Amino acid sequence: MKIVIAGGSGHLGGILAQRFMTDGHDVVVLSRYAAPRPWRLVVWDGETLGAWAYELDGCDIAINLAGRSVNCRYTPENQRQIMDSRLNSTKAIGQAIAHAKRPPRIWLQMSTATIYSHRYDAPNDEASGIIGGDEPDTPAKWRFSITVATAWEHAAIAARTPRTRQVILRTAMVMSAEPGGVFEVLLRLVRFRLGGRAGDGRQFVSWIHEDDFFNAIRWLIQNEAFEGIVNLCAPNPLPNHAFMADLRQASGVRLGLPAARLMLPIGAWMMRTETELILKSRRVVPGRLLQEGFDFRFPHWLAAAQDLCGRRRQKQSEPER
Repeated sequence: MKIVIAGGSGHLGGILAQRFMTDGHDVVVLSRYAAPRPWRLVVWDGETLGAWAYELDGCDIAINLAGRSVNCRYTPENQRQIMDSRLNSTKAIGQAIAHAKRPPRIWLQMSTATIYSHRYDAPNDEASGIIGGDEPDTPAKWRFSITVATAWEHAAIAARTPRTRQVILRTAMVMSAEPGGVFEVLLRLVRFRLGGRAGDGRQFVSWIHEDDFFNAIRWLIQNEAFEGIVNLCAPNPLPNHAFMADLRQASGVRLGLPAARLMLPIGAWMMRTETELILKSRRVVPGRLLQEGFDFRFPHWLAAAQDLCGRRRQKQSEPER
């Protein structure tokens, strides 16, 4: 199959591109910047139709991951870039598919599990989950993420692509042993003995192992009757204090100093990020995947963390090529 990945030069794009290539597929990555890669790379601006659009005409799979990272301070300029990069790239992909003589049979569009409300009482699945934005006693900046996620999905749904099946991926944090991901950041904190609970530690963490992330993408491609919104996350989210305790156990670090809630804004400012990424309770479950019989290799965090720590150790012990 020919698979086109827009925004594929980032962490998740690299995971998908490498694994699809290993499976023997023809992978094309749309990127704003030219750089040496094992796969074919085509430059685009992420906003307007251009020569890149021909790659979608006749391809089998279109995957759009494009969007500026949210791991930053929510300054007005960063907020503008976060919003524009998602909406403009999604509209451009939709236009390219709409104009294609032979459009892809499926369009997998990235979204985020952060769209759901900050809550402790019950999990959010696709059918009964509560969209966030109106929670009491939450910082105003947290509403920005909901606004972005909602607009992002609406931009995809509004595209006129009747010949292409569309699936919107509300994705939790993807835990990968590859450099540059969130797991690397968390593991570094643990190794510096800073991997204790954040705040009161009650906030739920939703996550998915990189193997299950890729396998779910492949499963969605193969199941031609599946369309619409899907939660890409492991079936067992857990509170932050338990999540970090399992990571410490997996990495062999016994001590993890907690970070009081009053300390977190200072730490977030120093790391040039926002406390929402740490304190929001993301209790999200993959209702549709479970209902349709998708088999998770890593449904529980401790086993996933142990596997990822093992992979990291193996990578670090491999000789440089």
